[in-house]
Amino acid sequence: MKKKILIISGGISKEREISLDTGKQVALELTRNGYKVKICEPDNQLINIIKSFKPKIIFNALHGQFGEDGYIQTILETIGIPYTHSGVIASAKAMDKVISKKIFLNNKILTPKYIKYKFNKNKKNLLKSINNKVGFPVVLKPLNEGSSVDVFICNKNEIFKNLKKFKNYREIIIEEFIPGREIQAAIIGKKKIGAIELKPKRKFYDYAAKYDTKANTEHIIPVSLSKKKYKELMNITFKAHHLLKCRGVTRADFKYYKDKFYLLEINTQPGMTKLSLVPEISAYRGINFIKLIELILKDASTNK
Repeated sequence: MKKKILIISGGISKEREISLDTGKQVALELTRNGYKVKICEPDNQLINIIKSFKPKIIFNALHGQFGEDGYIQTILETIGIPYTHSGVIASAKAMDKVISKKIFLNNKILTPKYIKYKFNKNKKNLLKSINNKVGFPVVLKPLNEGSSVDVFICNKNEIFKNLKKFKNYREIIIEEFIPGREIQAAIIGKKKIGAIELKPKRKFYDYAAKYDTKANTEHIIPVSLSKKKYKELMNITFKAHHLLKCRGVTRADFKYYKDKFYLLEINTQPGMTKLSLVPEISAYRGINFIKLIELILKDASTNK
């Protein structure tokens, strides 16, 4: 009998449905390959389920807040059972876009210019600040959401209208909009897995473009880059992964513009659904779905 694997999925974030799908796909593949699997929610029954099921490894299939920002990782550390993906500190750093951007910039990794905006601040100076530090158009996004949840591209005349959509947030990030190609790259541990280019039919690669089959986003693999530029892309991805001290699998999101790669963010809990990019990149590189899952399980740890 292969190892018992407990999969935690669902949760209360805006990415709940994606998390449930990820958990379902991973569970089906593990069960198909002889593993004993149980899926559970991160609720008040979690500890009891862990005690009764006695898993060898916990597969963290959560996405978004409380799942990839260090919260669930802190709980799992106290339990002492190896769990997949990044630990407490790496998860928290990667999820906070300002902290991760500072780390990238301090290590000579290009990332779009930005300002942090708190909603209790005077709006009168906002336009001046954007003009001086970022420039229009801009991208408005939460500090700590994933899957392009609540992300808006806007010009000067749209800024205040779009800010109203963030009424449930205390602060957001206002980021320079970089045009160009959408490219994403994956790392597993010390392996540079590969990259994929996205051509969304929508305005940009937003939540719908990622998860709605009707969005008809074009996936291009292999990515059309020279060997030199492809190597540069994967080296930046690898460097960012290890600067944040991530483990397991991560996906780096880039814009490629005027021969330069701009790192937007590192995703420490990339999806494992039928539309997800890491399984697609891996499959192209000869790593099938069960092998990908087993590589993630192999890197499970309780090391913060």
